[in-house]
Amino acid sequence: MEKKVVAFVPIKLNSQRLPHKNILPLGEHSLSWYIFNTLLQIEQIDEVCVFCSDEKVMEYLPKGVRFVKRDSRLNGDLVKGHEIYEAFINTIDSDIYLLAHTTSPFMSETSVRNALINVLSENYDSALSVIKKQTFVWYKGETLNYKLDDIPRTQDIEPVYIETSGFFIFKKDHFLTHGQRIGFLPYFQELDDIEAIDIDTKEDYEFALRIIEPNKLLQEI
Repeated sequence: MEKKVVAFVPIKLNSQRLPHKNILPLGEHSLSWYIFNTLLQIEQIDEVCVFCSDEKVMEYLPKGVRFVKRDSRLNGDLVKGHEIYEAFINTIDSDIYLLAHTTSPFMSETSVRNALINVLSENYDSALSVIKKQTFVWYKGETLNYKLDDIPRTQDIEPVYIETSGFFIFKKDHFLTHGQRIGFLPYFQELDDIEAIDIDTKEDYEFALRIIEPNKLLQEI
């Protein structure tokens, strides 16, 4: 039986660290436009939704996105992501959900599609975007992936994987049963450094502008 896949992107128009972050201009579009455009290109996704309390957000998104209104109570700075995801799932039914964020505008269609295909294949119960770091890592004052008295070559060291906020793919029944957006057998979709960029601060935004407007950067140099 074919599984229904719904992608959703939570957005609030008021942001604390970077005011009006989701509707800031980035190249020819708003910051939020890019991830929606990417999701709309993936044929395995049945519906792409924006979950927002203000329909004004539709002015900044590509055609084909469905507006799903969320309670303005969920716009609070202390509201946890889990509450938002649960509210969406209770509103829009699906077998599989793809949660993405506007703050990853450089996420590639190829990466998202590959992760989704791996979940649809039933070989994995979920998927998430990660960056792989094969380097010397410390945690709480101790080495995490090597021993001080036996330092390996960098190419031989055990890599670590770091979650990005790019996307998470999970099954409805798993989320409702365990309250988790990552399953017990997740697929790690590795991103390159550009894809993994997450825009949360003014400095992040300025860096993204330099990437998307290389000609402007060359003029400054």
